[in-house]
Amino acid sequence: MDEFRVAVIIDLVDSRQLPSRAAAQEAIEQSFARVNDLIGHEQPIEATIGDEFQAVYATIAQALEATMLARLGLPEGVDCRFGLGLGNAVTVGSGAAGLLQDGSAWWLAREAIDEAHERQDSRTPSTRSWFRTDVKAESAGFPEPLVNAYLLARDQIIGSMTDRSRRIAFGAMIGRSQHDLAAEERISQSAVSQSLRRSGGASLVATLDVLRQGGL
Repeated sequence: MDEFRVAVIIDLVDSRQLPSRAAAQEAIEQSFARVNDLIGHEQPIEATIGDEFQAVYATIAQALEATMLARLGLPEGVDCRFGLGLGNAVTVGSGAAGLLQDGSAWWLAREAIDEAHERQDSRTPSTRSWFRTDVKAESAGFPEPLVNAYLLARDQIIGSMTDRSRRIAFGAMIGRSQHDLAAEERISQSAVSQSLRRSGGASLVATLDVLRQGGL
């Protein structure tokens, strides 16, 4: 796995329809900065050009955890897509937007986000994420279909959540107590627990333990 990296490309969904693009951008960057503080990375989530962001992770598990937190932590009314590519990522220079990188991980991430967009527009409207690997990575034991099956289910759960249930799930994932979440949302602790069960948040929290133990 040492030779492989996971490149992640993120773009905003319907960014032109946001009431204030500048205000949204600031809130999004603050949200992603929080994810950068929480999840180890080789390159943090950073804005590049237009409505796009990029990041690099050492493992699939880190990339999956970061993208899940990134989507759950977005401000209200904002959504995004993710393309994840497992392959080689090499730095070839630097530019105004940061390091210039190339390699199969980036080509695959671009293919993946295009696939997510196509599926969102046609077969599975809840799709927001897709994953691609190169032949070497596939032969090393990182099966593309299994990761995408997980992403399809994850996207369906998150897409059906209310803004409050997303905030609660995010808080639970980063270790906040139900008592503190209840106080912040001005609801009972029992309501927080019910939200996690009914929204699928509890299942998403459980996937983190599986991802961290799975060796991906």
